[in-house]
Amino acid sequence: MSRLRAKCPDCKTYTAVALGPEYECHSCGRSFGAGLVRVPQAWGDGGEAMAEAAWLELPYPETAVIEAETLEEQNLALAADLPERPLVLGGCCCAHIGAVEGLAARQDRVAVIWFDAHGDLNTVESSPSGNTWATPLRRLIDSGAVDADDVVLVGARNLDPPEEEFIASRGIHAGEEGLSGALEGVSCAYVAFDADMLEPSEVAVFMPEPGGVTVAEGERILAGIAARTSVLGAGFTGATFEPGNVPPLARLAAALGL
Repeated sequence: MSRLRAKCPDCKTYTAVALGPEYECHSCGRSFGAGLVRVPQAWGDGGEAMAEAAWLELPYPETAVIEAETLEEQNLALAADLPERPLVLGGCCCAHIGAVEGLAARQDRVAVIWFDAHGDLNTVESSPSGNTWATPLRRLIDSGAVDADDVVLVGARNLDPPEEEFIASRGIHAGEEGLSGALEGVSCAYVAFDADMLEPSEVAVFMPEPGGVTVAEGERILAGIAARTSVLGAGFTGATFEPGNVPPLARLAAALGL
């Protein structure tokens, strides 16, 4: 049995969860494809709406809540408390850092598929806003947690000049057509999905950008990823605390096989 105790979304009891690709509620017997990790933090100015989104009632057993005082502490706690197959719910995209670091420690090599209308490839100094949430993908690459050649950025349509320069200099793959390059030679992946990758009319998000894809199109892309690699875990970020966000996010998670 796992040391984790999870809150079942169905019967609302806390129960031990089986360690492995499936999570079973030992009270009502329902099984789930992932364990939910809530990260109600947003590392930037005015991000309270994003932080609140971590409390959306996605239909997965809650295995951990990470509320650290610093980003460094958050990353360490996330890496330590990840269930076997995590579904991370932020907060801002910094919630993905500890998740990727934790999964990378379990594997020789992990691909990162980053869905976002923005690049998240700034440093605090290069970001026009100066917000830390502009930096998580850059931090993962600079730290060596993931190799730039194993990263693909999908859906980006509002990049800062320093981010464009970083993509070109480091050879980061881009677009759906870049999936093959990022997955080449890699047997597993983490999927980071910022809800602003979608068309704003589809979901309520913190930083809407026109020109995104529909939820149905997102499902198609994610199902294709699940068919070609082992999805170790995923995370949703950048949404707001609107109950209407639950069905589309649940559909996207299901498309990944979670």
